[in-house]
Amino acid sequence: MDITFLLNGESVSLTGVAPTVTLLDWLREERSLTGTKEGCNEGDCGACTVMVTGPGGMARPLNACILLMPQLDGRAVRTVEGIAAPDGTLHPVQEAMIDCHGSQCGFCTPGFIVSMATAHLNGDTAHDDALAGNLCRCTGYAPIVRAAEAAAESPAPTHLRDDISALAATGDSPVSADALAEAYAANPDATLIAGATDVGLWVTKGLRDLPAPIFLNRCADLAQIEVSDDTICIGAMVTMDRVRELMQEHHPGYAEMIRRYGSAQVRAAATIGGNIANGSPIGDNPPALIALGATLHLRFRETRREMPLEDFFLAYGKQDRHPGEFVEAVSIPRQPDRLRVYKLSKRFDQDISAVCGAFNIRTEDDRVTEARIAFGGMAATPKRALSVEKALTGKPWSDDTLAAAWDAWEDDFQPLSDMRASARYRLTAARNMLSRCLLDDLGAATSVLEVMP
Repeated sequence: MDITFLLNGESVSLTGVAPTVTLLDWLREERSLTGTKEGCNEGDCGACTVMVTGPGGMARPLNACILLMPQLDGRAVRTVEGIAAPDGTLHPVQEAMIDCHGSQCGFCTPGFIVSMATAHLNGDTAHDDALAGNLCRCTGYAPIVRAAEAAAESPAPTHLRDDISALAATGDSPVSADALAEAYAANPDATLIAGATDVGLWVTKGLRDLPAPIFLNRCADLAQIEVSDDTICIGAMVTMDRVRELMQEHHPGYAEMIRRYGSAQVRAAATIGGNIANGSPIGDNPPALIALGATLHLRFRETRREMPLEDFFLAYGKQDRHPGEFVEAVSIPRQPDRLRVYKLSKRFDQDISAVCGAFNIRTEDDRVTEARIAFGGMAATPKRALSVEKALTGKPWSDDTLAAAWDAWEDDFQPLSDMRASARYRLTAARNMLSRCLLDDLGAATSVLEVMP
């Protein structure tokens, strides 16, 4: 593949790039830019963080270890070597890290610097969120956060605002949904690559070759969000950081779950379509979308079909998607916000859910008029709690009704025991989440973030 991009302000054109070469390996092996470190090699530790500026001019932190080279076509990359000014003047976050003693062994420091510089450039002062994807095992986070706070008021250096408006992408990846539809129909065994937060691990951990990869990052029409009076339609290539911004306005409980969905680096790459299409039983998006009554939009060439999202997941590892057919969008009906989403995991940030529950329960005169409840981690697929919904509908919204629905949970779910949780724990947690939903409606403080010493 042929690609053109900016690297630390300089234009780079490459020909014949292997599609499975990661940016991390290329930087270290081909350019000797060894400040970008390899830690976990799966997008968890942040040691490999780079700054990437794409269409629209917004800079995002991304994990170079699972960023495949063709994804850079037409974009700008900044490594830690490109954060200081061309004359060597340190960036404000670099100065602050020195002043606040924010580094000991230094292995994680380049990734922290890039994450902090990216947040600083974007005016993001939610430092804990911005740094949740960067792990430090010796310094401790307090001096690093103090450094981010100390640098926050300093002006952002202008040299980091890379202008890619005149940069012409040279690769042969499809540039529209129409082009993708033709390419995929002609080669239905191809591997579609959106953000590569999952596929990247097939390469770095599974050491797999990807058959006929098709990169979707240039399909701008798949990255659109359309909000009408009746519907919110989200294109398959919309990244999770943008979904979070959208849902903060419409369904804040969903947005809060996305804050824990992954690190800033992961949310900037992962797409809503990719998360749905991979069909994971522990994916955190489907429960919320199913509870909202989402419709999935699929396409094969010019033929489009749609279905309730819960019908897409047929069995473990199996979805209702025909050869050559791809996820084009997901849409949800506009509605008053009644959605509660609860993610249970061993770590608060950036962890796989043991159970993720979504509750959309409508009431009138303290009686349940409609209930849509969906879970991840409770079955081989994301699944609705149909028996529980039936047990609630038409009944008073009360503890007594929840108690009466006790046995209905086992009609809906027979969860497995694994390294994240036992079956009994999962079932108990699911029941407790419904109780939490009721308490939320009553105005009780239920968030662990609200617990005070």
